Amino acid sequence: MEPELVYKTLANATRRQILRWLKSPGEHFDEREYQRRGLEFSSGVCVSDIGAKTGLAQSVVSSYLQGMQRAGLLESERIGKWTYYRRNEKAIREFVDFMSEEL
Repeated sequence: MEPELVYKTLANATRRQILRWLKSPGEHFDEREYQRRGLEFSSGVCVSDIGAKTGLAQSVVSSYLQGMQRAGLLESERIGKWTYYRRNEKAIREFVDFMSEEL
């Protein structure tokens, strides 16, 4: 984990909001639709669903998600032609621990 990269990533309000949504995806995305497709939120949330919720262009959302993954905050899984993102809880805990020691 590179703290400076995480700081930069978290400086954006939309990225922080995405992290909050992914913390409890069942509260923010249609779980029935995932179950219909034979998926669970443990695989993550599809880029298109995140994009629809943000109201931003798919290219912007994809860029945000890739940056969050580079910072270590997210993990991704490719299923068919879709990419699903979930939080990297281990890395997030490490960053929180680092922050509590640092500040």
